[in-house]
Amino acid sequence: MKICMIGAGYVGLVSAACFSEFGWTVTCVDKDETRVAELKAGQSPIYEPGLDDLLERNIKARRIVFTSDLGPAVQNADVVFLAVGTPMRRGDGHADLSYVFSAVEELAPHLSGFTVITTKSTVPVGTSRQIETRLKELAPAADYAVCSNPEFLREGSAISDFTHPDRILVGTDDARARAVMERLYKPLALRKAPLLFVTRESAELAKYAANAFLALKVSFINEIADLCEAVGADVQEVATAIGKDRRIGDKFLHPGPGYGGSCFPKDVSALIRTGREHKASQSIVEQVERVNTERKIAMASRIEHALGGSVRGKTIAILGVTFKPNTDDMRDAPSLIIIPMLQERGATVRAYDPQGLKHGALLLPGTVWCEDALDTANGADVLVILTEWNEFRALNLEAARAVMTGHRIVDLRNVLDPASARAHGFDYSSIGRG
Repeated sequence: MKICMIGAGYVGLVSAACFSEFGWTVTCVDKDETRVAELKAGQSPIYEPGLDDLLERNIKARRIVFTSDLGPAVQNADVVFLAVGTPMRRGDGHADLSYVFSAVEELAPHLSGFTVITTKSTVPVGTSRQIETRLKELAPAADYAVCSNPEFLREGSAISDFTHPDRILVGTDDARARAVMERLYKPLALRKAPLLFVTRESAELAKYAANAFLALKVSFINEIADLCEAVGADVQEVATAIGKDRRIGDKFLHPGPGYGGSCFPKDVSALIRTGREHKASQSIVEQVERVNTERKIAMASRIEHALGGSVRGKTIAILGVTFKPNTDDMRDAPSLIIIPMLQERGATVRAYDPQGLKHGALLLPGTVWCEDALDTANGADVLVILTEWNEFRALNLEAARAVMTGHRIVDLRNVLDPASARAHGFDYSSIGRG
């Protein structure tokens, strides 16, 4: 099969690389000439474990190529994926579909033969039919079908998620498109991956509903963590107990400073706005959004409290600025709220993240960037763990205590052992553990 992937961002690039690993021929198209040049040279613009090796192998095998020339890629394709950004629109919180429809405008003149046009980007309910309507105006003689095929990839484990999915969801009402998509995903079907065919509206809504539900679990356990602190319970024991219930599951029951990333914030917001448009209030989801915003603000106050009520003149060491480990993504990361608040209140912030410097240096001006965790701790009044990178679990507490001015640790991810931290002379506090 021949695939055209429009967009070499996170979703497009990971999907293109994985499809090429199946043996399909993939042309990945992006308008960013610099990005295309980097990819042709085998340099990935994003950090994702395993992606560099996957790209190198399939570039050498000529199963994946990169270009900014859309026309030939569309003309030769059996399937055209739309994997462009759908960020939160300023002002109203809706998904910005300008990149999607710009791509549709550009691809329309190049359609040749029967082509399946599939939205891989997260788009509001009804978008596939809007694309279909627009294509009828732009290319009335073209032979195509528009599908929805949302991605369910977790940053940091995206390749595993793509190659071993819980399900593959395809929204289509066209028999020919269904046959093409069945062929496209046959390598995964042979591994018994569930391939679900539903209506386009169901596929589009399922993506938003899934992310909103996971965001709800995060906000729920954060509120339970606050209650645990008030009554003397341990949130990790509570989470383990309820997570053993198969109706609940143990995923996303980890308390912290709030969710971030490229999906949860914008998808929760878009679902709320869609509900309002259709007079189907999503009141629970609205509460999730409010709780998450307040959570990030409260974490800055928690750090301030650990320093006696004021951070003015204090040096704060921050470990981790990306929204989660194993990624360089900082979109809507808690650090983007917490660090500026601390700086505005008079603190000096020293920070380290294994992959966060590239974006962090631009997004967090005034921050002192350090080479490693111990360098970050040097001269600090308090050490704050903001992202649960594995290397922070093995932090040398004795060495950290020796270089710090203060003796406080605020562990916002519960990665350290409280008893060990206190045995090394730290005044240690965490989330929901008394």
